[in-house]
Amino acid sequence: MLEDRPVPLDDYPVHQVPLSMKHVATGDRNAYDRSIFHVLDHQGRALLITGLGVYPNTGVIDAYATLRIGDTLHAVRASDALGDDRMRLAVGPLRTHVEHPLREYVLSCAADPGDPDALSYEIHWSADFPALWEPHHQQRRGSRLTLEGKRFVQAGRCVGWIRAGGREIRLRAGEWTGTRDRSWGVRPIPGEDGGRFAEEYPTEGFHWVWCPVRFDDRFLMVIVQEDADGYRTLNDATVVRPGHRDRQLGWPQPEITYRSGTRHPERALIHLGDPRKPLELDVEVLTSSPLAVGAGYPPAGDWQHGIWRGRDWTDRRTYDLADPAAHPVAAYGVTDHAARFRLDGEVGYGIFEHGSFGRHDPSGFTGFDSVAP
Repeated sequence: MLEDRPVPLDDYPVHQVPLSMKHVATGDRNAYDRSIFHVLDHQGRALLITGLGVYPNTGVIDAYATLRIGDTLHAVRASDALGDDRMRLAVGPLRTHVEHPLREYVLSCAADPGDPDALSYEIHWSADFPALWEPHHQQRRGSRLTLEGKRFVQAGRCVGWIRAGGREIRLRAGEWTGTRDRSWGVRPIPGEDGGRFAEEYPTEGFHWVWCPVRFDDRFLMVIVQEDADGYRTLNDATVVRPGHRDRQLGWPQPEITYRSGTRHPERALIHLGDPRKPLELDVEVLTSSPLAVGAGYPPAGDWQHGIWRGRDWTDRRTYDLADPAAHPVAAYGVTDHAARFRLDGEVGYGIFEHGSFGRHDPSGFTGFDSVAP
């Protein structure tokens, strides 16, 4: 049968298990393999987010791009049947081309012939620092493993162009920063019944901070994940400098200032426990893009990653973010904030990704409807 034949990637010595590279080692329908890139200008005028993922056990490949300018979010989403050529990272108009692994990438979105105002771009993304492993990520519901991911993160520079809404933006060296995250493993895809464990172990609360920050001479990564009672399940603060050993900065303690009546962060101060010299990472939010609007992250209502939409599905649309009440699900998802960071007299740029929903005792949030005073 055609389905049993080798695929092109089988010609390379990269196998980890005695299977074709067409298959993953698990039969879990939630198996995934994907990337996300952030592109942000240093004035907070624009934030582009794009990602591509494959879901081998559901036979789906999909991708998305969102661009926030002012209060308008331009979005492109595409989905298709997963084919045999895993080295061609393209779906519909969206493409991620790996020019040099771990160093150089070209991110592109083809123009829509029927709508000259729709989002399109071509961006050259170049790494300035070595890739850094994030902590191994596991989550369970009862005794069932629901999420296990291997991830690395990186930061660099971006040049190129973006067109949307009748305007063109030029990305010039020194004025834009790029970050990226690469992960694979098992992560929930919509459409599965939660069963007994969802009933007996409901989610009480989730609190998440994820900060890749590019300074001129170093890259800083901070991760915090806590349960409802503040129990920490992920924890890391590491500085990467070329030619130096990675430096661990202890137990990060975020202090977040929320906009009254919301859980939208306006500023943050992250205390870093370097034993030689306590440091404070100051976070100034420049602009924000909720991942549940346009980008397909839970609990998005119009499209989520890994869902079969048929062959050659492409969707383009714009969202008005001026009224947060128009997008109520965004409050129960993760938001990526383009931010200016200050650390030990240095200024850097990157992403302050934050999600806080349900109970979180350290922040004083008592439930899903609890907000800052």
